[in-house]
Amino acid sequence: MSTAVDWSEIRQRLDNARTALERTLAPIPELVARTLKARAEALAREPAKAEAADTVEAVVFRLAHETYAVEARYVREVSRLENLTSLPCTPAFVLGVVNLRGQIVSVIDMRKFFALPEKGLSDLNRVIVLRSEEMAFGLLADAIVGVGRIARADIQPSLPTLTGIREKYLQGETREGIVVLDAARLLADERIVVREQARQE
Repeated sequence: MSTAVDWSEIRQRLDNARTALERTLAPIPELVARTLKARAEALAREPAKAEAADTVEAVVFRLAHETYAVEARYVREVSRLENLTSLPCTPAFVLGVVNLRGQIVSVIDMRKFFALPEKGLSDLNRVIVLRSEEMAFGLLADAIVGVGRIARADIQPSLPTLTGIREKYLQGETREGIVVLDAARLLADERIVVREQARQE
């Protein structure tokens, strides 16, 4: 006498065996998530380091029909040129001082500093405030072009025709004709500081 086969029980056993096999072969979801996150962070970190090492973030501005750039890490802020106060007994390249949120900042006219063509001030003029631990002052700009990254390899040494004071404060020039200022050297030059005694009459 034959025994009836319980097909439903066999199917259940097969399903249980398949589920157990899948659990054995499949990675743990948490492990997969951690692994993918670690890979993503590593991939994001490596290009960022390479980019930071190979490029310079800079504020690009126009001055006297030329395009200049200064490293963004030295820039505290950019503001409109307002309420400029002229000072006696200061070098010709010192336009005067402005009050920026309670701090008196001298404004330097790089056109006079570099002996470039000059034009009158307008409502469009901006002040790029450079700062270090020891010094802060503003650079006059005709207009702000924007903020971008400049490849270090694209900064070529200054032209041999640039001699004297202008050559001293330039890192070089890019293929696009952007003149990169040496902000660290400018900030280290005490001739640019407006001393208290210079303001006294």
